[in-house]
Amino acid sequence: ALNRRRHVSAALHPSNQPLTCERVHAMGVNLASITTEDLLKELKQRLFCANKPEKRIILVGPPGCGKGTQSPKIKEEHCLCHLATGDMLREAVAKKTRLGMEAKAAMDAGALVSDDLVVGIIEDAVKAPECSKGFILDGFPRTVAQAEKLDDMLAKSGKKIDKVLDFQVPDEVLVERVTGRWIHPSSGRSYHTKFAPPKVPGVDDVTGEPLVQRKDDNAATLKKRLQAFHKQTNPVISYYKKKGVVTALDANKPMESVSAKIQECLNKSK
Repeated sequence: ALNRRRHVSAALHPSNQPLTCERVHAMGVNLASITTEDLLKELKQRLFCANKPEKRIILVGPPGCGKGTQSPKIKEEHCLCHLATGDMLREAVAKKTRLGMEAKAAMDAGALVSDDLVVGIIEDAVKAPECSKGFILDGFPRTVAQAEKLDDMLAKSGKKIDKVLDFQVPDEVLVERVTGRWIHPSSGRSYHTKFAPPKVPGVDDVTGEPLVQRKDDNAATLKKRLQAFHKQTNPVISYYKKKGVVTALDANKPMESVSAKIQECLNKSK
């Protein structure tokens, strides 16, 4: 189903060229294999997204702050693509792109993947049709140097980061949140045994596929991660505050309240 959606999206992606049979064939899309229902769904989505303003958003917050719950809602409402640097690196390596191969060589040598490589992979990713209205960037930048490189890359095409959402939750609250968290790997949907349980325990509401729990979702690991997070991320927040694009979110409130605040601030921007 995902591959069919990508084929439909590719075929209908806005272009200066008319959508001729030859162009569809050149893209490797066989419309005969796509159901009318899928075509209509894609057209409906295109109409919904047509007048949406472009947005480039960064999500910042400690483990268990609620980013995983809010991100799919932001993505759907604002027609954005979700970019997680870890996933993009793995995909680039799997596809054996030039940057992916450079990243693999660094990892095989036990070295860190350079900031320039990560920003290059992001630059490639945002060219995809699903990113035409903008993106949600999660897990990057982690340092001021990375933020500067990201801004320089976007500036080359006259773009910039429009909003940084800073999810704030007291550290002591995060322990309970994290230890009860379950994830649907392919979509990124997250659940919690107490605060946001799935309809059927251990099963994703949408696909019926099994949920998983991350190995590092335990109290001891979390405390170390929180210390590292605050030390590393606070300068990045300060950097973007100087640009006037940071919105602090009280992510210790109910999920619906956080969603409403996010919608309010995003609808005001651009």
